[in-house]
Amino acid sequence: MLIPIGDHLADVGVFGGSGFYEFKTGETVDVDHVQEVEVDTPYGPPAGPITVVTIAGRRVAFLPRHGRGHRFAAHRVPFRANVWALASLGVRSIVAPCSAGALQPELAPGDFVVVDQLVDRTWGRQDTFHDVGGDEHQGAGVHHQSFADPYDAGVRAALVEAGAVVDAPLRDGGTMVVINGPRFSTRAESRWFRSMGWDVVNMTGYPEAVLAAEAGIPYATIALVTDRDAGVDGGAAVTMEAVFATMQQNVARVRELLTAALPNLP
Repeated sequence: MLIPIGDHLADVGVFGGSGFYEFKTGETVDVDHVQEVEVDTPYGPPAGPITVVTIAGRRVAFLPRHGRGHRFAAHRVPFRANVWALASLGVRSIVAPCSAGALQPELAPGDFVVVDQLVDRTWGRQDTFHDVGGDEHQGAGVHHQSFADPYDAGVRAALVEAGAVVDAPLRDGGTMVVINGPRFSTRAESRWFRSMGWDVVNMTGYPEAVLAAEAGIPYATIALVTDRDAGVDGGAAVTMEAVFATMQQNVARVRELLTAALPNLP
């Protein structure tokens, strides 16, 4: 996968999830090196402008995957444009925090999971750079991406180590099932996901991960548990208000964890 790279503007890419729309964190930011970048891609514009900022000695390109103010619901996120945009800035790794519902009773709101596997239950999403013709796209032709291990071991290790540094409740490993959204799971679906042994459920983890793999960029996800899914121990129905409230309560911890991981990322 060849993506044209202009000036090398950033070392690390970060996709912000629900409720995580900026990555400026007081004294951790070198305010002399904040830059907002507009990127055009063959797949249309990304979710919004990219903020490039110096944090912990690294140049970080931050893009809220849903856009500022959550413009795009999960099934409408411009995944191809988002990944292309970060790749075009020359990032060497991507970290993708996201919100997720717990499927197993030992996970609680506020916990983190550095997942190591995913199950794709989405439909209709454009999930490859290799399905269009024309030289201008530079991705034409048959391509079957190796995807046995969706997440990069080195990026995952940096996130797990950062969790210990900031004393976050973090699990190393787990399977994330990705549903299409924008609705949450039924109780029957949730019980099925749990019975399969999957750990968390999310709406945006795919195709983001496979597009990063096609682009050749080491990528990993850290899921913040925002709720217990509806089929877990007879839990309450999941609501958007509850999910966003938990995310807002924990967004500072997400930033803290990512900042601690930055020095050890590829």
